Amino acid sequence: MSVIGIICEFNPFHNGHKFLIESVKKDADTVVCVMSGNFVQRGEPAIVDKRTRAKTALLCGADLVIELPVAFSVSGAQVFARGGVKLLDSLGVVDRVVFGSECGSLEKLTNAAKAIENKEVCNEISNLMHTGITFAAAREKAVRGVYGTETADILRNSNDILAIEYISALKYLHSKIKPQAVLRKSVVHDSVETDGAFASASLIREKMLNGEDFEKYLPEKAAEIMRNAVTEGIAPADYGKLDIAILAFLRKADPEDFSDVPDVAEGIENRIIAAARNAKTISEVFDNAKTKRYTHARIRRIVLCAFLGIKNNHVACGMPYIHILGFSDKGRELLHDAIKKARLPIAVRLSDISNLGAAAEQCFKLECTATDIYNLTLPNIRKCGKEMTDSPVVIK
Repeated sequence: MSVIGIICEFNPFHNGHKFLIESVKKDADTVVCVMSGNFVQRGEPAIVDKRTRAKTALLCGADLVIELPVAFSVSGAQVFARGGVKLLDSLGVVDRVVFGSECGSLEKLTNAAKAIENKEVCNEISNLMHTGITFAAAREKAVRGVYGTETADILRNSNDILAIEYISALKYLHSKIKPQAVLRKSVVHDSVETDGAFASASLIREKMLNGEDFEKYLPEKAAEIMRNAVTEGIAPADYGKLDIAILAFLRKADPEDFSDVPDVAEGIENRIIAAARNAKTISEVFDNAKTKRYTHARIRRIVLCAFLGIKNNHVACGMPYIHILGFSDKGRELLHDAIKKARLPIAVRLSDISNLGAAAEQCFKLECTATDIYNLTLPNIRKCGKEMTDSPVVIK
């Protein structure tokens, strides 16, 4: 039996995630999840906090949940994927990384990963981007010209794009972990349609924010936890509660405040600042700053990174430690084995981080800031300092 790794957000944990874990557990002994923390790749707060999401995952089949640091969790697909793969690889005990995919074909995904690294394709991407289109559109068009329609079409699907980046990250890191694709059992990413007990995470989040029924799209144990979180006022997180704070930050900002923020180029900071001067909500900022070159998601990530104080060096310094969010009894056993094999320090408690040096201190300080700001988005606002006091989730 093997140890499986899954890179995820579980925002929230739904029936499609349960299907994925159940699928891989048929021939795996243990499942390790690398999960985004309190902010996710969309450039928004997660619908419920990271430890509550870790608990749902552990009760629904995961054995060990590791946190993907915020600087990586709010990055584009490549950085997000490399961060997740790096943590799985550094744990020293993971055999395979498994990911949901719209096409479900490892062969097609591997071919697409090779295509985007092809020199001719890379040169053509650069040429096409000078016409003002997004990187994603330029890449798809360049691949279509060199490799044909079948390979290019894979670059249209959100989960396939991440899968390609996971495969590329394994190669980039010279990892011995093997990739495995599982055909995605759910509705299309961000779809407003449902399919029986399956719904997209975005639709579930919308229902939660609107006070509508969402529980049938979640496994029973996850639904109970989320229901309790809503009752206790720790969910759903509402990004709109930060509107005034972020608008105030942007209205007093100048271009230099964006000079070292990840993914900023070609004067986009000027558009963002100008958009904030007329906007009444952060959604209006995103809408007005968007261009053919810069997608809505990229604008959201840039604004969030600037607001949280995320700089290029937060990514450049890499992973200073492996932060454990929670584990089951089986996960505890795996941790005992990983401590002997891991290529990064394993941090279960705050005391495990305090003596790891400047990079670890910088990473943890950023997580504290992110958590303190995240707690302002909750129905019942939490005080500062929870990152310093919260313990890992332990499931017996």
